[in-house]
Amino acid sequence: MVKLFLLIGSIIMALGVAIGAFGAHGLEPRISERMMKNYQTGVQYHMIHGLGIIAVALAGLKLTSSALLTGAGWAFFIGIIFFSGSLYVMALTGITKLGAITPIGGLAFIIGWILLGTFAVRAL
Repeated sequence: MVKLFLLIGSIIMALGVAIGAFGAHGLEPRISERMMKNYQTGVQYHMIHGLGIIAVALAGLKLTSSALLTGAGWAFFIGIIFFSGSLYVMALTGITKLGAITPIGGLAFIIGWILLGTFAVRAL
């Protein structure tokens, strides 16, 4: 689990940098200011939760790995796909109906942080 989440987190972070750079240098003149803000929000949450996945890996390395950690890592990953992914696609296509699935990703993020926090409390 530790190696897998470290790998996933590293890939997620590299993609976040690339996606952010693409938005800053390639999209800004081509999409509306509102859609650019959505895109930037997607990148911000993508990067934060990529670090969350790496934190899960490091916690598993230093402490005993558990179902709570595994659940947190997958919840962050799913959150990135649904939350950030929907914002990226919405900004690129202009299909605002995709915003309906964004909260699913937000809920996954919340679940991930609760699981990670629960793990931390139990590890104390």
